[in-house]
Amino acid sequence: MIKPLADRVLIEPKEAEKKTEGGIIIPDTAKEKPQEGKVVEVGPGKKDEPMELKKGDTVLYGKYAGTEINSPDGKKTYMIMHQSDILAIIGK
Repeated sequence: MIKPLADRVLIEPKEAEKKTEGGIIIPDTAKEKPQEGKVVEVGPGKKDEPMELKKGDTVLYGKYAGTEINSPDGKKTYMIMHQSDILAIIGK
């Protein structure tokens, strides 16, 4: 289990699109890094900056935000970033 500290958030990125709307298959080398994901874990926040996100929120984040990490078992890839790197919460 990965537990973020302070104002950090653990996000499971949305899978990159494999096809375009027109049905064209996109090769792995041309796929864009997803900028959307689901919050898996949140830290407690900081004294002067309370945590606004919660588990289960779907969020948008910057293209170059955060650090990519693997789960301890190596089966999943997550992004860990500061709450301030989150641009928006989707569907609230």
